[in-house]
Amino acid sequence: LHKLVHIMDSFQLNSNSDSIKDIFDSSLNLEETHYKEGYTEGYNDGLSSGKDEGRQVGLKTGFQVGEELGFYRGCIDIWNSAIRVDPTCFSSRVQKSIKQMDELVEKYPKLEPENESVTNIMDSLRLKFRAICATMNVKLEYDGYPKPSDVKDIM
Repeated sequence: LHKLVHIMDSFQLNSNSDSIKDIFDSSLNLEETHYKEGYTEGYNDGLSSGKDEGRQVGLKTGFQVGEELGFYRGCIDIWNSAIRVDPTCFSSRVQKSIKQMDELVEKYPKLEPENESVTNIMDSLRLKFRAICATMNVKLEYDGYPKPSDVKDIM
């Protein structure tokens, strides 16, 4: 209030009440103007940093999903190669499971990451993979290589 009085004193106002009203209006609008400018600036900064952060999370998630799908594809290809060499190397039950796993990998919507079926398909793939490994009495598991710390070195 003292600053406002000082501002009013420094202006040589005539006794016209419209001039005083204009000064008060501009003072009251000053706070609102700064609030709106700050909000707009903060919103734009948040939007920009949010997009950057979202891009990084998407890249990391996409890399991890692609890596896991690639691991399963590699296992399926090796198993199918073994079957071609010796059709009796695995039981018909294991061969059927390998075929189902192959179909799941092919069915995965790689270009539609927001598709609701991605979680179900990935869960089915993991389950089918564990079942095949257990049936064959093989200790094989997806560990998520390279580790996230290794990925930083690549990028």
